[in-house]
Amino acid sequence: MIRPIVMYGSPILRQKALPVEPGDKRLPNLIQDLWDTMYNAQGIGLAAPQIGILLRVFVIDVSGSKNPEEPPLREVFINPRLIALEAQRTPYEEGCLSIPGLRERIYRPSGVEIEYYDANFRLKRGRFTGMAARAIQHEYDHLEGRLFIDYLSPLRRQLLRAKLREIAAGRVEAAYPTTL
Repeated sequence: MIRPIVMYGSPILRQKALPVEPGDKRLPNLIQDLWDTMYNAQGIGLAAPQIGILLRVFVIDVSGSKNPEEPPLREVFINPRLIALEAQRTPYEEGCLSIPGLRERIYRPSGVEIEYYDANFRLKRGRFTGMAARAIQHEYDHLEGRLFIDYLSPLRRQLLRAKLREIAAGRVEAAYPTTL
């Protein structure tokens, strides 16, 4: 089911998500709703808090990457735990489905190692680079109550203040269902 995406300004986006318990009966529907909502909004990742569910779950699909050196990734991450981040940082113009119409150059570690449970609640550990690493870090931040704009300089955030107020007030249209 496609759910409305929570917009910037909602307090849930600043809260730390709670762990998912093994056997949680809501999990299969939540995962499907995340996929449906993400694809409807034409995103590459979506975290449960972005649809109003304060649980440690996110989905990533970077299988459409144009870079032949990057393996495709379509995965569910439940109760993820970052193990290591590469020291080298790379820039990329990031956006967020919860902050429509805003894209900013963000520097993030170029690689990440993460431990997580998959959709079948099997423990996995993986090392990811490129767009997969960026998307994982972005969605992981949502579980921690952080947004990509938190990585901007204070001056840049100040310059974006009016635009962010417009988004928080619901005056910025998105091409998908939203909620404040």
